[in-house]
Amino acid sequence: MSAAFRYLGRPMNGPARRIVSLVPSLTEWLYDLGLEEEVVSITKFCVHPAHWHQTKPRVGGTKQVDVQRVLALAPDLVIASKEENVREQVEALAAAVPVLLTDVQNFGDALAVNAEIGHATGRHRQADELNTAIANSFLGFPLAPVGRALYLIWRKPYMTIGSDTYIHHMLSLAGFSNVAGHSTRYPEVTVAQMQAWQPDWVLLSSEPYPFREKHLQELQHLLPQARVRLVDGEMFSWYGSRMKEAAAYFSSLRTG
Repeated sequence: MSAAFRYLGRPMNGPARRIVSLVPSLTEWLYDLGLEEEVVSITKFCVHPAHWHQTKPRVGGTKQVDVQRVLALAPDLVIASKEENVREQVEALAAAVPVLLTDVQNFGDALAVNAEIGHATGRHRQADELNTAIANSFLGFPLAPVGRALYLIWRKPYMTIGSDTYIHHMLSLAGFSNVAGHSTRYPEVTVAQMQAWQPDWVLLSSEPYPFREKHLQELQHLLPQARVRLVDGEMFSWYGSRMKEAAAYFSSLRTG
């Protein structure tokens, strides 16, 4: 079994027919697999597709899952993430229902999870076709090196990303060298550290902190040598369906 996922709880009995998704990026993947009726609930952060966000029952946030509400829906599969969801809540669910626990750290992991969801839901062909389209869109990647980049995900305190994250891997595919690549997870960083690193690029993510134009101006003043850009965080941090658009986005970002 791939290190990108594992099953917890009792085994599944055939393809899933009542699915609860606790992972926003994979909720969109379930939609693309045509599982309109099978997905019975999502989280409040599952914003794609928009009509699911508006109409599907919600079981809380990714880190505040209402376990009893999930169980009341009688799911035969819960999709969770090691990074996004709380361990105790996932374990409470796995005590009663099958849980597919994902752990995506790179592009290959993402494709493996995409394929496994297709297998678990009886949508092998659709998942394979979508994965093939994603892989084809990344032919020629990684792109030629474009410089050293600081990718910020939070403000007060500033936080960046280490080498053991999906974002780091996508940065490298786009041709950026992560100035915080010696770190792990999501370290805090001071202004003095950022200035000492002298990045060529500063990429301000749209999530989880919603960086805006005023923050761009602030960082440009602090790091005048850098090209500071607001970037779509979903392109760097969401796997599943967002991967279909990521390659074109990365190419345009470098020249914009």
